[in-house]
Amino acid sequence: MPHVVTQSCCSDGSCVYACPVNCIHPTPDEPDFLTAEMLHVDPVACVDCGACVTACPVGAILPHGKLSEEQLPFLEINADFYKQPRERPLLAPMIESTTARADLGGLRVAVVGSGPAGMYAADEILRQAGAQVNVFDRLPAPYGLVRAGVAPDHQHTKQVTDLYDKVSREPGFQFFLKVEVGDVAAGADVSHEELLAHHHAVIYAVGASSDRRLDVPGADLPGIASATEFVGWYNGHPDHAHRTFDLSHRRVVIVGNGNVALDVARILASDPDRLAGTDISGAALAALRGSKVEEIVVVGRRGAAQSAFTLPELTGLVAGTDYRVVVDRDGEIISSQEEHRLHEGGLGHAADHKLAVLGQLPSASDDAVAGGKRIVLRYLLSPKGFDGSDRVEAAEFASGAFTADGIDYADEPVRIETGLVLTSVGYHGRRVADLPFDPATGTVPNDGGKVTDSPGAYVTGWIKRGPSGFIGTNKSCAHDTVEQLLADVNAGPGRTVGTQAELTALVRRRRPDMVDREGWAALDAAERRAGATQGRVRDKIIDADEAVRTALAVAPPAPERRFTLRRKSSVR
Repeated sequence: MPHVVTQSCCSDGSCVYACPVNCIHPTPDEPDFLTAEMLHVDPVACVDCGACVTACPVGAILPHGKLSEEQLPFLEINADFYKQPRERPLLAPMIESTTARADLGGLRVAVVGSGPAGMYAADEILRQAGAQVNVFDRLPAPYGLVRAGVAPDHQHTKQVTDLYDKVSREPGFQFFLKVEVGDVAAGADVSHEELLAHHHAVIYAVGASSDRRLDVPGADLPGIASATEFVGWYNGHPDHAHRTFDLSHRRVVIVGNGNVALDVARILASDPDRLAGTDISGAALAALRGSKVEEIVVVGRRGAAQSAFTLPELTGLVAGTDYRVVVDRDGEIISSQEEHRLHEGGLGHAADHKLAVLGQLPSASDDAVAGGKRIVLRYLLSPKGFDGSDRVEAAEFASGAFTADGIDYADEPVRIETGLVLTSVGYHGRRVADLPFDPATGTVPNDGGKVTDSPGAYVTGWIKRGPSGFIGTNKSCAHDTVEQLLADVNAGPGRTVGTQAELTALVRRRRPDMVDREGWAALDAAERRAGATQGRVRDKIIDADEAVRTALAVAPPAPERRFTLRRKSSVR
């Protein structure tokens, strides 16, 4: 019974090293690993040992006999990946880690950002004997986009936090939550220079937290927001949890068709009762129960083969039972012949499957009189502007058509009436205090993770490479950054850094309500207990001040502990 990788695959790669016969690809050492939308089990080579199931942090791998009906398409997706033979050794080569020099007295590293990139970096540091890693985040709860970005109905994906919890419980690990790193004169709690004074290096894993904005007329009208803000709202992110969104109009338009756009469309169209047991914000759940939205239009500027969403996300969307997914075949056309001309050499495994799935969906015009909620996928529409008086009333697009030279857009606008527009056109990094910044790419200039012209500073994740890849992609990214850090530390002259007690005292003077790892454990337990009484995964405390009070009420600031450090066994 061969095993199958399904929708919640995070591309962590742990399964690759657990497999005794190297039947899961692409592996982290293969060139297509960073661009692959998911990993795949070779059904011919699989020996049904189940080692990959144990290793997977998100429960994405199942024996094919245990697939649910909506997961059955992944049988073909996995198998089709191996239609073209791959050169591969018997076992995937292990990625080795450099050892830090012994005379440091224990490597000390600060990590700024507690999302996947930051937690994988912390894991890499803790492989060193006697290491100390301190993870800083401006929010009182860790894990970044896993907590506040992954859709609430994707609880399997959120299981990766179990792995991060294991890392955070390791000797030598400490959280400094509700602590902002930056310009102290401007209100931050601790500066880059102060972190360097207490650590051998500082790794920034701050992601790409701002949205790309549409520069078109009417983009500032009320009723227009970013999909990121909407996601933060329904996930209870402290920055967005207290917002309101008008769901009284029958139609919502989403500009952009990446995975976030599909998440938003699916949440808007799903039966709220199906979301009630998740960790969705209570306020968002109440708003969705009163929603009048009947149609969500997801608009892509290019053609179907260039859809930004991944194949697993599309497969999961189509499997939903609370709504219908249709394609506007009047304005687009899933024309493989025309699109192939734009992609010499073929579309590739994932794009071919996307076109196959889209080609089987009903036409929007044929479905127009059906009742219930529906998600409409539209293509070849480029945003021209938004219309309305007091708030948005319609979105206007230029309609495109394939030509021999690409896509031409007509002057005559296509108008879609709507009461809410959510833009999902990409993420962009923000400038980091005291570090160089490239505004064009939204990244910190670096060489293999080493920040340009800033000794002791490193980057990993989206602030290093731009908004690309998946949760698990940050694992190999963090490994590469830490390897560069170790090479520099081992080659350098060495220096004395401040103690853990001195660092903690400094931060607590400026931020007495700092939340450490014991405080986070208390907050986490409180949310889970509250959720259990309601039949939910957890009931998030979305107000930052209340979250701090909860953490400190159960786990008040403790005197500095002295840890007996040991060499950490890998959680890979």
